[in-house]
Amino acid sequence: MRDRVNDAEAKVVITCDEGWRNGGRVELKNFADKAIEECPSVEKVVVVQRTGGDVSMIEGRDIYYHDLIDGKSKERPATVTDSEDMLFVLYTSGTTARPKGIVHTTGGYLVGAATTHRLGFDIKPDDIYFCTADIGWVTGHTYIVYGPLANGVTSVIYEGVPNYPDKDRFWAIIEKYKVTQIYTAPTAIRTFMKWGTEFPERRDLSSLRVIGTVGEPINPEAWIWYNTYIGGGKAPIVDTWWQTETGHILISPIPGVTLTKPGSATIPLPGMGADIVDDEGVSVPNGSGGYLVLTEPWPGMLRTIYKDPERYKDVYWSRFSKPSENKWVYFAGDGAKKDLDGYFWLLGRVDDVMNISGHRISTLEVESALVDHPSVAEAAVVGRADSTTGQAIAAFVTLKGGNQGDEKLLAELREHVAVKIGKIARPASIVFTDELPKTRSGKIMRRLLRDISEQRKLGDVTTLANSDVVNEIAKRASTSMSKQAD
Repeated sequence: MRDRVNDAEAKVVITCDEGWRNGGRVELKNFADKAIEECPSVEKVVVVQRTGGDVSMIEGRDIYYHDLIDGKSKERPATVTDSEDMLFVLYTSGTTARPKGIVHTTGGYLVGAATTHRLGFDIKPDDIYFCTADIGWVTGHTYIVYGPLANGVTSVIYEGVPNYPDKDRFWAIIEKYKVTQIYTAPTAIRTFMKWGTEFPERRDLSSLRVIGTVGEPINPEAWIWYNTYIGGGKAPIVDTWWQTETGHILISPIPGVTLTKPGSATIPLPGMGADIVDDEGVSVPNGSGGYLVLTEPWPGMLRTIYKDPERYKDVYWSRFSKPSENKWVYFAGDGAKKDLDGYFWLLGRVDDVMNISGHRISTLEVESALVDHPSVAEAAVVGRADSTTGQAIAAFVTLKGGNQGDEKLLAELREHVAVKIGKIARPASIVFTDELPKTRSGKIMRRLLRDISEQRKLGDVTTLANSDVVNEIAKRASTSMSKQAD
């Protein structure tokens, strides 16, 4: 928070006294106070009362929101803006420690958000729409706030976790409000699989018309489970690809129109230009893999990195563009392949592609093979340095209830991967763990798993939702990897 506030030179911070999570309270105001100690630009802090908890208020700087609006008119005239005026800066992760503030502007972003929301989820006037994302993540911005509001759809917004007070919380919400569309993450779906079918089976989910996934590629087993137990085999799945930088969905099926395949984001939406190219920037034929690029401007495209236009050009536009020919190609940083029908299959970040004895193997490919095994609930794979093969495959696996992480299963999983992909993809080490380290938006922190597998000092863990789990994984990994090396 400190780094982002300082980068933006923000004058006002809006926070809550506390938030609710998992039956407990999150000390939002206290966290904000600590960050602001090193933020000289901040002049005012506006505090929304959420829990009524006792928090410190600095006189002259801090003000409660209800006091700020007391006596003010509930109607405010709209402020006229230019289509290219900045709407918001949203920070995303980069390969350096410097903040990377993605700038989205007003007109194009709103067109993209409204259109892709309406088209991608088949929005009707009477729909009840539920996106489970964190509202501070780009999915929350586009598909909880701007898109649904622009389309006038009734939305369910939930601030808690899916297992409080019980593991059927999402399904109880759907049953109660007769939700027609749900949009969630593959990580969450794999967690639901781990918990078992009894929880969705408790609830009536027949109101669902469209079910969506976002945040990372979904493996086929999770896709089929989602289709069967949540969609009831009748609700189309929209497996969506997009980024903080793109602002809205670019590759996705249109429900009821596009033929879907488990694990594929299918094809670009109408008007969106995407391709897969080789190292030279040449389009690859169907049946081949390479780098995902965007070849045409799109409505919600990022305009720059805040206060860092050169980095913007270098990160996104330098790899495959040819300025001398006025040819500009956006490099998404993701690997992908096209099947023989021209459907796109996302393989994860390019830096999540491992080089094992000269063979390029996607971490996602190995993860998908592992979770295809009936005992596995979730898996994360990283490449660790190896003096013989360049990189070795290190896997971290959580098991479905009732399964034992013993030597027998370890050997079984290695062989399972060998059968699914090839012997070259067999993990050099497998660590069984109860949980994987995840951010609050549900993304697995593979960077930390790489640190663990290479026995390095752990990097920053402040964005984790479950930071305690990292030390436990490190202990298990140290014991398990040395045994497997022997």
